[in-house]
Amino acid sequence: MEKLRLALPLLLPQMEQQDACTHLLVERLAGTRGVEAAHIVRKNGAAELCLHYDPNLVSIGQLQRIAKSSGVAVTDRYRHEQMPFAGLDAADAADALTGQLTALPGMLHASANYAAGLISVAYDSEVLDRATIQKTIAALGARIVGPIRGQGAEGAIVAATPDVGDVTVAMRTGVLTEAETGEAAEAAHGGAPGLLPGWLREQWALVLVGLAGLFLAAGFIGGRFLGLPAWAALLFYVLAYIAGGYDVAAHAIPGLLRGHFDTDVLMLAAATGAAILGQWAEGAFLIFLFALGHAGEHYALDRARHAVNALGELMPKTARVRRGERIAEVAVETLSVDDVVLVRPGDRLPVDGVIIGGTSAIDQAPVTGESVPVEKGPGDAVFAGTINQGAALDVRVTRLTRDNTLSRIMLMVQEAQSQQSPTQQFTQRFTRWFMPAVLIFTVLVAVAPPLAGWMSWSDSIYRALLLLVASSPCALAVGAPAAVLAGIAQAARNGVLIKGGVHLENLGALKAMAFDKTGTLTEGCFRVTDVISLDGVSPDAVLQVAGAVEQHSNHPLALAVVQAARARGLELPAAGGLDNMAGRGVRSSLAGQPVLIGSLRLFRETAEQPPADELVRAVERLEGDGRTTMIVQRGEEFLGLIALADQPRDGVRQALAALRDQGVRKLVMLTGDNETVAARIGETVGVTDVRANLLPEDKLDAIKALEAELGAIAMVGDGVNDAPALAAATIGIAMGGAGTAVALETADVALMADDLGKLPFAVGLSRASRRVIQQNLTISLGVIALLILTSVVGVVGLSWAVVLHEGSTVAVVLNALRLLGYRDR
Repeated sequence: MEKLRLALPLLLPQMEQQDACTHLLVERLAGTRGVEAAHIVRKNGAAELCLHYDPNLVSIGQLQRIAKSSGVAVTDRYRHEQMPFAGLDAADAADALTGQLTALPGMLHASANYAAGLISVAYDSEVLDRATIQKTIAALGARIVGPIRGQGAEGAIVAATPDVGDVTVAMRTGVLTEAETGEAAEAAHGGAPGLLPGWLREQWALVLVGLAGLFLAAGFIGGRFLGLPAWAALLFYVLAYIAGGYDVAAHAIPGLLRGHFDTDVLMLAAATGAAILGQWAEGAFLIFLFALGHAGEHYALDRARHAVNALGELMPKTARVRRGERIAEVAVETLSVDDVVLVRPGDRLPVDGVIIGGTSAIDQAPVTGESVPVEKGPGDAVFAGTINQGAALDVRVTRLTRDNTLSRIMLMVQEAQSQQSPTQQFTQRFTRWFMPAVLIFTVLVAVAPPLAGWMSWSDSIYRALLLLVASSPCALAVGAPAAVLAGIAQAARNGVLIKGGVHLENLGALKAMAFDKTGTLTEGCFRVTDVISLDGVSPDAVLQVAGAVEQHSNHPLALAVVQAARARGLELPAAGGLDNMAGRGVRSSLAGQPVLIGSLRLFRETAEQPPADELVRAVERLEGDGRTTMIVQRGEEFLGLIALADQPRDGVRQALAALRDQGVRKLVMLTGDNETVAARIGETVGVTDVRANLLPEDKLDAIKALEAELGAIAMVGDGVNDAPALAAATIGIAMGGAGTAVALETADVALMADDLGKLPFAVGLSRASRRVIQQNLTISLGVIALLILTSVVGVVGLSWAVVLHEGSTVAVVLNALRLLGYRDR
């Protein structure tokens, strides 16, 4: 596993906030998957964040966003950017580009993903600049064709110019437009002459393939059946070479001059060798099939790339903003926080915001995957890209366009494409030793038999050419990345964000899952059901004291108590500082007296005097009915207790049953609630392994114990209160990712809606992706082994070798595309 060490300079907030912010930052980073160690180093009054991390699991961009959310700014010295590229037509060429970029001084991590058409780089801007990176990219025949996204880029789009030294940068936020996607497809095939009409430029590669096929057919049919003179048939074969080989030569010759030996060079060498041996028809057929296979491969990959880019097309380019008494239509990038936007019926929302006027049904499927529109009104949050199906709405902007939910999803999907799955890492390691071994073997096949007198030089060279074609691992290199690309795209289209190929593969292998109770298996919306007071104290007094203290907390229990107090019209006096005793209760002060609120366990462990027997019996009775209780003590006086109830989520029992049907054998509930309440909820939702009375650190220990007992395990929670447990599990899954930036950052998989029903879909998609990846691996390795064996013994000819080689490459890409049609079973 690749590991990097990095020192990030920090910009700290005001002095009195420094310790809290840096402590929060280290705590969050320590709970982030892929971070092995994190600590703050102070030198001469400056602060540095020292990190040890795996770039295949976490990016610099993600680390910087975590720092920002902790109140600490990371200087822009280290940059992480994603660049859509074109100009390379084989996965091995992209691997070579990765190697060249990685070798640059100041480059921390680089990845050129051929299937996704995306370059991801993380670099030290004090040592390396973007212009140098682009020169390296251009030197290997690739070019940037779309918006550069990521930290330090802010949506820059780099215009490709003939002189790579004169790179122009224009700032823009967004994703590839239709024109840019067309340019990328055209550039991937080597480009077309600039004087051709637009439609011909777009279809240039297919036109050349068609011409090569026509010339090949004319030469073969004319020479074999129509009595065409040999020189005329040869002329048609030469024309087929030119038409079919234009694209091949456009990539192979510059690559060869740069010392890069890739698939195009192999095919060009094989076709040239066939011509030298007088096998013009077979060489022309080879070129035609190779060009045809590449055209099919690019078409299929473009479909997968479009599925990702289509997410960005959900966001409108303009918005109708209220400017006093008038309404102006402006670009969404120009909107500011607190602007008020008018959204008409049938329009997509252009912003993340809060409704301040109107009530309407909102179709949130494009972002959260929810199939049923949600009724929303004043005070409700809405997301860019969703559809207003009812009445006109006034929406106050709460996030800038570059920070809205859809933009974050797009950025994280792009980051996910740069993080390699285990199968991708295996194929790269395999290719590193396989290709040199094959080249040595090819030389032996070419020279050893003639020298030993076993066969002629022409026959041995012909078999060596066959071996070159047979051993090219195109299908092996593209099979896993294409499946990961399609799987992540289909997940995002259905409201599930899977942050990397490693999580896509691992999710489907899980046999055990642990669930946080509150807000995951239950609604997380408590309501006060009982207020019991002791003699001489009114129920309102109990609720007033509890509400005064709990108004400083955002815990679901605290929110319910405050809501109940205000519903009774109680005035809540100001309480002193709040001391949160995680998983047990809170401590504060009111009117100079200490106040302690919490579970019966808290008072048995900490109170100098135990609660009255009357309170204990009330607690046992209410908890037996499935309620959560909190005892209220002011000074040395017990005032009473408050009971609250939470309801299981709709459909959670069915979702858990679906997981069992998929082979997830062990389902565990982890909760800080008492055993009686936990058992009642567990029985309702269908979980038999219930672990109660757990503090946050106990949940972390429980995950580690379950992992040691059961192997790989997922933890499902809200991504906020249980971030350490999510990070400790094999896969951390957060619910409600659309509503919280923290959940998006901390989880490996985020369910964008508060709907556990999406979890069986995610697991099923992961299992389908694993099957496709394994199928592609079997197809590619099987074809390579078959072709090498038959090439050495001379069973197949050059044409059939190309048919099988190109056919396997197209087959694995088409097989991967099946994932774009995956649906809930």
